[in-house]
Amino acid sequence: MAGPAFRAAAVRVRVPATSANLGPGFDALGLALGLYDDVVVRVADSGLHIDIAGEGSETLPRDEKHLLVRSLRTAFDALGGQPRGLEIVCANRIPHGRGLGSSSAAICAGIVAARAVTIGGESKLDDTALLELATEIEGHPDNVAPCLLGGFTIAWMENGAARAIRLDPADSIVPVVFVPGKPVLTETARGLLPRTVPHVDAAANAGRAALLVEALTRSPELLLPATEDRLHQEYRAPAMPESAALVERLRADGIPAVISGAGPTVMALVDAASADKVEALAGEDWAANRLGLDLRGASVLPLAT
Repeated sequence: MAGPAFRAAAVRVRVPATSANLGPGFDALGLALGLYDDVVVRVADSGLHIDIAGEGSETLPRDEKHLLVRSLRTAFDALGGQPRGLEIVCANRIPHGRGLGSSSAAICAGIVAARAVTIGGESKLDDTALLELATEIEGHPDNVAPCLLGGFTIAWMENGAARAIRLDPADSIVPVVFVPGKPVLTETARGLLPRTVPHVDAAANAGRAALLVEALTRSPELLLPATEDRLHQEYRAPAMPESAALVERLRADGIPAVISGAGPTVMALVDAASADKVEALAGEDWAANRLGLDLRGASVLPLAT
């Protein structure tokens, strides 16, 4: 049986940073942010060549171990076969190991690029299959869902398959992220979580996560109570004490602040009128960035854009 045919021209994919959990929505809620990695992929006659600029340019592997390459390979297998060679150029802007979805961005860029460079790829790997494949690689859907779909997502597993709903966040919300200089491994942060939690804490988080859906989409004035968490942030605090202290300080000032993903980045969800003031609160040890909300998710763009 003949393998797939590939486009001669390169394809360019743009993927957004993401913030998962958003306080109480542990492993379920995610938000796409206006900070992007760009990847250009071209099928070549032979070999594997990778250029990396920006984040990770000095540390990421330039061979089959690269997460982007592994994701490309997995998607090509699902599409029917591997190309003879690949040329890849990465322009990375999403910080690594900071809780802003850099791994999910690499995964989603890889599978979307593989589909785009394969002739008839969308008929072989639709959007539902993309989410399932990305989740299979990542292990959970809370970051890959907003990366693929954009906006605000609710993700879950059903009979072993990933599912997600996309909602439009309120356009008045402005994310401000505070990125520390040192990373924290997701495995380290997850390793601090207990196997069980008190029933009262689980019940509290269920209510706050439900409230957060309303707050993020229609009632931003409720974001402070809606982002209260009892399931993971307190347990992870020993791995990121400065982040935990910043969240506590911001929330004491009435600012809805959470640990982004597994941390250590802190994210505040404010409005445009207060974003500049909030951005100045962290101090010199943090890189504060006012971001937009991404509503498109992973996109195939013209090369010249």
